[in-house]
Amino acid sequence: MCELLGMSCNTPTDLTFSFTGFSSRGGRTGPHSDGWGLAFFEGRASRVFLDPNPCSDSPLAAFLRAHPIKTEVAVAHIRKRTQGPIGLANTHPFWREMWGRSWVFAHNGTLLGIESLELDRYTPIGETDSERAFCWMLGQIFREFPADPGPEHLFAAIARLGSELSEHGVFNFLLSNGDYLFARCDTKLHHILRKAPFGQATLADEDVAVDFAQVTTPHDQVAVVATTPLTRDEQWRKGEPGELWVFQRGELVAELASPVRHGKEDHV
Repeated sequence: MCELLGMSCNTPTDLTFSFTGFSSRGGRTGPHSDGWGLAFFEGRASRVFLDPNPCSDSPLAAFLRAHPIKTEVAVAHIRKRTQGPIGLANTHPFWREMWGRSWVFAHNGTLLGIESLELDRYTPIGETDSERAFCWMLGQIFREFPADPGPEHLFAAIARLGSELSEHGVFNFLLSNGDYLFARCDTKLHHILRKAPFGQATLADEDVAVDFAQVTTPHDQVAVVATTPLTRDEQWRKGEPGELWVFQRGELVAELASPVRHGKEDHV
């Protein structure tokens, strides 16, 4: 399957450290060599970089590691294809507009039989189950709420729709509108909240370490979500099947149940 990476913070922050370890999994330390993508938010808008080539030796990935972009929300994905050929149209993260904001989505897992789900406002560009699920989910939200309904109703709708799509297979995902970062664990997902007092962290996939106390202020807060922990000397929280985490400005602001069917295998 694929790998997910998300970040939410209370001040513009670069993703370089996490992305360095994450990108190694795209063909070097992991088998996910069928493309990658990275989205940064600037307010309501998103800047999305996509490459259907392996992330570990991608010149574009190397450029982003060398020229950090600071953002409060980021979503990244490296692909190991299951549905749809390798190509730009099938590379995550996908994005669409809703309520005058950019929405970005990345998925880990395989969904079967979702061709039967009726689409209306949004149509896939590529051929993946992931993009079709994203289009269906946003369409259902917009049908129920033509305008932003506020956090309580929005969170509940995303949890409910995540559970419905989970009936079709494995549905770990990241979703963001630049304000909230939603992270749903179906089979495997982890997160860590970094805040003062900061310490040192060492990547699991690269011989790279950083002392966050030297590069942050006491007021900084950063939440990082990944399929598997990116560091080997920090305590990451493992998600339970059906958990939906909602992050805002580096804090975990909500946790909702999004039930999954029993008997699923653990996918990466």
